[in-house]
Amino acid sequence: MHHPLGIDIGGSGIKGAPVDLATGQFAKDRLRCDTPRRSSPEAVADIVARIAAHFADDTGDSPIGVTLPAVVTNGVVRTAANIDPAWIGTDARDLLSHKLGRPVTVVNDADAAGVGELHFGAARDASGLVLMSTLGTGIGSALLFDGVLVPNSELGHLEIDGHEAEHRAASSVKDDEGLSWQQWAERLQRYYSHVEDLLWPDLIVVGGGVSKKADKFLPFLHLRTPIVAAQLRNSAGIIGVAWLASNG
Repeated sequence: MHHPLGIDIGGSGIKGAPVDLATGQFAKDRLRCDTPRRSSPEAVADIVARIAAHFADDTGDSPIGVTLPAVVTNGVVRTAANIDPAWIGTDARDLLSHKLGRPVTVVNDADAAGVGELHFGAARDASGLVLMSTLGTGIGSALLFDGVLVPNSELGHLEIDGHEAEHRAASSVKDDEGLSWQQWAERLQRYYSHVEDLLWPDLIVVGGGVSKKADKFLPFLHLRTPIVAAQLRNSAGIIGVAWLASNG
């Protein structure tokens, strides 16, 4: 049986796996390749093609979805976080579709993770407005309303108290400044309470690598909105983009 392929392009690694959309799990073990030092569109496309070739027997001509750490509108890359600035203005959908010889769906990485959590994780069956928030080097966000993605929300760039939110509250800042869990949670409180005053979400899902230690910081947060840890961990983007590629 053939499955859609999800590929997650990050600043340090490019990871891919075929996804069983009946279960929301990888159909085969994930393959990871290092992101090239010069992560130009062509260099990254070569690695995406290598991952696609590796899983050719499992995916056949099934759809392919690719995430990028960037704003993506109609397949065109508008920003570049942790990848080469040469991506800006690149029609990634066109580039990768030509490289792979079949249609490719390209979306922002946090958006893909949000879709993964919506269909197979902590936001499963959630109605109303769901905010997926990824805490890592920066703060990524995905907005989903009644199961429909509102793409490229970029809420980590909100200016709060004269600072860009992710420069104060990303998990990298906790490490860089040596903040305790409680000190960091105070910054998250300021961020999330501001966001909930703007959007009044029905659920907030917290992802990123630090979400596996959610019990160390979520209890310090006091919000109107239920806030829970993501369930799919680092698989969310691959699973979500495979779903989007198959249902787009």
